[in-house]
Amino acid sequence: MRCPFCGHDDTQVKDSRPTEDNSAIRRRRSCPACGSRFTTFERVQIRDLVVVKKGGGRVPFDREKLLRSIGIALRKRPVEEDQIERIVNGIHRRLESLGENEVSSKFIGELVMETLMDLDKVAYVRYASVYRNFREAKDFEEFLGKMIGPPAD
Repeated sequence: MRCPFCGHDDTQVKDSRPTEDNSAIRRRRSCPACGSRFTTFERVQIRDLVVVKKGGGRVPFDREKLLRSIGIALRKRPVEEDQIERIVNGIHRRLESLGENEVSSKFIGELVMETLMDLDKVAYVRYASVYRNFREAKDFEEFLGKMIGPPAD
């Protein structure tokens, strides 16, 4: 594996262990050239997933993009990085287990929304505001009204 810091081609594995949910192997590596240490994750890739966008375009599934978008929704929320990693792993496994090579971006968004609703309501609203393209305050108001339900008398 190439060192991300100096580009040296031969790094050494110092420690390997499965991730908490056993979906990947976490490897701590060291570069003999510059002495830097970094972590890599090795995952089984069952099939190449293609995401069908709303406009009909097709792009390869990008796990890192999913991780970033969920991370942004959960920024400054009481959720650990490991938990975010498990969420992304769970969604990725669900997508792979569908048996389809193509999955719609809408379906992925709904899976994320479902997961965030159970985990953190603030992150759920943050994600929904981007996913559902809220344009003004009344969009939030309507969404929160549906989420909370009618006022109790």
